[in-house]
Parts: sequence; structure tokens; C-alpha cells
Amino acid sequence: MTVKIGLVGTGTVGGGCLDIYNKHKDDFKRHYGVDIELVRVCSLDKAEAEAHGVGHLFTNDFNEIINDPDIDLVIELIGGTGVAHAIVTGALKAGKYVVTANKALMATAGEEIFDLADEAGVEIAFEASVGGGIPIIDPMKHSLISNEISSVLGIVNGTTNYMLTRMDKEGIPYDEVLADAQAKGFAEADPTADVDGFDAAAKIAILASIAFNSRVVLSDVSTEGIRNVQPIDLKAAHDMGYVVKLLAIAHRTDEGVDVRVHPTMIPDTHQLAHVNGVDNAIYVTGDAVGETMFFGAGAGAGPAASAVMGDVLEVSRRIMQGVPPLVGCTCTDKLPIVPMDNLETCYYLRLVVPDRVGVLAAAAKVFSENDVSLRSVIQEGTRARDAVNLIFVTHAAREKNIRKALEDLAAAEDMLIGEPTVIRVED
Repeated sequence: MTVKIGLVGTGTVGGGCLDIYNKHKDDFKRHYGVDIELVRVCSLDKAEAEAHGVGHLFTNDFNEIINDPDIDLVIELIGGTGVAHAIVTGALKAGKYVVTANKALMATAGEEIFDLADEAGVEIAFEASVGGGIPIIDPMKHSLISNEISSVLGIVNGTTNYMLTRMDKEGIPYDEVLADAQAKGFAEADPTADVDGFDAAAKIAILASIAFNSRVVLSDVSTEGIRNVQPIDLKAAHDMGYVVKLLAIAHRTDEGVDVRVHPTMIPDTHQLAHVNGVDNAIYVTGDAVGETMFFGAGAGAGPAASAVMGDVLEVSRRIMQGVPPLVGCTCTDKLPIVPMDNLETCYYLRLVVPDRVGVLAAAAKVFSENDVSLRSVIQEGTRARDAVNLIFVTHAAREKNIRKALEDLAAAEDMLIGEPTVIRVED
């Protein structure tokens, strides 16, 4: 039996998939007994299809793929939650298996998509939606299924990890390192999804859903980015024995699922502290396996296409053998989402304040009034010499108390210059 495939999207990842297909199609059949045939390619630009030698398969109408009764499997690689939603749901309703790399779609419409797949008796595979080429979803759904997972910590956005690494190693300020990342193609012209944490939030929503067998969607994830982080913060972290990373965090607690994305101080002895540049890593703790880490390239044509084509081959094998989907949606526990206000941890806080007598005492008084106990205080001047950095490290405090203290400081006349920098500590 030959599994016939339709591909939608010939950009970076789609192009990588076409390259793998053209190079290894015969190997797949000879080595693994999986016979796949690409029969239709859809995109808005025929030149992209022609550049990969599949111009003769081109269409600009994805409905020609969805409605083709001979196509068994649809690969969706256009991203987003608009047209991509129509493609994925349309393909499932038509009884076709689907492989996607679409994190935003799976983090917002995963329940609907899994229900449609179940109704049609087909499968949705999405390994490439998290971690690029790092195998993580399949291991969590299969290899680690005998564990109760207690936590998932991830560096899952290569753009911000590259930026923080450069800021840390070379002392480059945020604005300059962002421009550098954009020039190198690591950051988009509009970097919002990366630097504000939304990309990482979609990924941790997917991972938390799988890890805890409970539905977690993008809107459940408390999200903060790295815009206010500067080299001074990274140096201060080193001085205290920590490293700053944009961390995607999911914990199973007695209250429910604690899920969030934000700049985080982690001990410099932790394995995640040494994941630099555009690499990704995901740290999973289970009751039987203990601590495990999955590390590798988190983005790019090759790594992401590798994950997509891995899904294509595994799904195709099951189609050929008549094996039903192995593991569909497991989100049956319906655990509550723990409000961010309930978080209790230590905090690093940097305030830029006017350089005048009494400001430090006034700030300390505000923290005390909000039940925030200060562990240490450092004062550093700025280049302008008309302001100073006040760096506070707290004892364990409630998130809601920290937020209230910062609101009070912002409301005080002539107290703060710019936005405070808040970095939580994850020990």
C-alpha cells in the first residue's frame, strides 16, 4: 500500500520537508517499509514548489487536497489559527490523518481538533509544534506514560535564548541584541510573539496538557517576556549563583496546574543554565524516571522538518498496517489552573529611581506594608547619574503582594523611572 500525501505550506519548514522527501523517499521504503507518495502541494507561491522540484504537483487551493479522496494524510505547515484551522479541521472531517507543526492552533483549538480526529477514527500528530527537532511529545505520550509527571521546565524559544545569551556573555543591551537577532534571521520584524513570551506560552500549554492529562490552553498561561531585562540583571544573577532564562514552567500541585512563562533565575548548577544560543531544552520530572532533559536545535528548516517527517512516517506506517491511532487526547483529569496571584517564590526586582535621599527608605517601606520581606538590597548608579538602580531580592513572597507593592510604587509621585524588572527565582 502507498500512503498518498498532500502538503500545505512551502515556506521554511515545508521546504525542509520537501527536501527530506526528495532525498530519502526511497530510503523510507527500503529501510522502514513505509511507502509514501507526495501527490499535491499547496501554497501561494508556485515558485517555491518549483524550487523544490514539485511544481507539477502545485495548487493554490487547499480544498483540492482536502477534497481529494485519494489523499490519506495532510501536512499543514502554514501556521496561525485562521486558514490553518480550516485546513486541519476540514481534513479531519474528510477522514484524513493530519500532521502539523502548528503550536498556536494546538494550544487554542486542541480539544476541538482531538474530538474531530476521534470522531473520524484518524490521528493528529504534532511533534514539531514544540522544540523543533527535539523529540518530546512522542516520548511524553509513550515512553514516559507510566510516570506521573510532576513538572516540565523548558527553554522553548530560540530567539529569546539567543538574545539572553548574547546579553549575558557580551553585555549587549536589549535593543542592540534584538536588532542583531533580526539581522541574523533569528527574530521576526515584529518580534512580539518571541520577546513577549507568547510563542513559549503556546508550547508549554501543549506540554502541560500532555504531562498532566488535563486541558491547558494558551489563555491559561500567565505570560511575561524579556523586554525589561538588561545586562545588569544578568550580572546580578551571576553574582548570586544564578542564570536568567526565559523559562516555560508547568508544575502539578495540590491546587492544580501552575503554568507560566517569564524570565527566571535558575541555579547556575542546573542543566538548563548551560543551554545557550538558539538551542532549546525541556526538563521533565516523573515519579519513576526521575529527572530527564531533552536538548537540541529548537527551530530552523532542518530540525522542524525532521520532526514533521518523523510524524509522517509513523502515521503512514499505522495507516499501511491498519493500526488505529495509538494515543489520542488524554486530557481527562480537568485539573484547575492555579491563579498566578497564588504563586509563592523569591523575587529579584530592579527599580530605576531618582538619585535623591529617602527613595530607598520609601521603597523599603512600601514593600514592608505589602508583606514583602527583603533579603538584600543593592544600589547602583546609572550612566545618566540622575538615577540609580535599586536591586532587591526578596524572601519567599506572594505574587499578589509583589504586584500590589509595585503598583503602589508606580502610583507614588516621582518614585519610578520606567518599568520595573521582575525576575522570579526557580530553585
